[in-house]
Amino acid sequence: MGSRPRFIDDLSRAASDAPGPEILNPLADDALLDAYSRTVIGALERVQQAVAFISVERRLPGAPSGHARGTRGGTGSGFLFTPDGYLLTNSHVVHGATHIEVTLADGAKFDADLVGDDPGSDLAVLRIGSPEPLPHVELGESSKLRVGQIAIAVGNPLGLAQTVTTGVVSALGRSLRSNSGRMIYDVIQTDAALNPGNSGGPLINSAGQVIGVNTAIIPGAQAICFATAIDTAKWVIMQLFAHGRVRRAYIGVAGTTTPLSRRVQRYFGLSSQSGVRVMEIVKGSPAALGGLRTDDTIIAIDTQAVQDVDGLQRTLDASRIDKPVNVTVLRGAQRLELTLTPVEQAS
Repeated sequence: MGSRPRFIDDLSRAASDAPGPEILNPLADDALLDAYSRTVIGALERVQQAVAFISVERRLPGAPSGHARGTRGGTGSGFLFTPDGYLLTNSHVVHGATHIEVTLADGAKFDADLVGDDPGSDLAVLRIGSPEPLPHVELGESSKLRVGQIAIAVGNPLGLAQTVTTGVVSALGRSLRSNSGRMIYDVIQTDAALNPGNSGGPLINSAGQVIGVNTAIIPGAQAICFATAIDTAKWVIMQLFAHGRVRRAYIGVAGTTTPLSRRVQRYFGLSSQSGVRVMEIVKGSPAALGGLRTDDTIIAIDTQAVQDVDGLQRTLDASRIDKPVNVTVLRGAQRLELTLTPVEQAS
C-alpha cells in the first residue's frame, strides 16, 4: 500500500487543532432565572402579609332592611399601608356596601369602616381595629417609574389564596374611564395579568414598594392591565383623611402625558420636558367654554408648570374651584394664554 498524500495529513492536523463547537453552560440560564425568581420572591415577601381579602354586602334596591335575600355580595383585594389598620382598595370594590369584612393573610377577620371613597380615582380607604401593630407596605414613588421596569401584581382573591403575576410597566400617564364614567388620570399600564378578584391589590416594584393600585383589566385586550399611580393615591388618601371625600376643580378634559422635543423647549424657552396633550373635551365644560381644543398641549396653570397628567390633577385642587385660572397651552407653533373657570367636580 502506498503512502498517504501529504495534503490529507495536513487537513487531519488542521481539523484536530480547530476549536470544537462551543458547549453552552447549562447553569447560566438557571442562574439568571434564579436571580429573577429571587427578586420576585423577595419583593412578594415584603408585602404579602399586608395584602388582604375584602368581602362586602350590598342591599339590593327596594329590598327590606335586614333581609338576607335582599343583599348581594362582592369581593376584592386591598392592602394595609399603616400599622394602625388603614387599608387602600378600589372604590368599585366597596362602593355602596352596607357591610365590609377584611380577612388578613394570617386568617384574622375584622369588620371594616369606610373612611372615604373616591370613584374619580377608583380608590377607597378602610380602617380596621387591632390592639397590635399590623404588617403594612411601603409606598413608593410612581413619578420615578420608567417604561420597561419590573411590575408585580399581588392580590388575595379567595381569602387565604394569594396570587402573584409579573410583567413590566408597559406605559405611563394613561387615562382610563372608571365604572362611574369619570376619567382616572395618571394610570400605569402593565402586562402583569390581574386574576379575578385582584382589584384593589398592590402593584409593586422589584424592591417591594407599592407603585400602584390594581384597578382594571380590559377584557379581550390580551392582558393589558391598569393601576392607579401611587402618587395619585397618596394625594387621594390625604383628601379622604381631611374631608372624607376628594374635592377637585373640574375643567372637562381627558389627556395624556406627552414629551416636548428639545426644539419646542428651546423655541418657547421652556424648562419642562413634557406637558399634557388634550385628547378629549367635554361639551359645555369650562375647557370648551374657555377655548381649549383637542391636540392642545397644556404646559402651565397660573404659571405653575404642568408636566404630566398627575401634575394637572394635583394643580386643579379645591383652591381653584369657581376661580378664573390662566392656562398656558401650545397649539401648533403658537403659545397661547387661555382663561378658564373650573367648577367643583360632581361626586
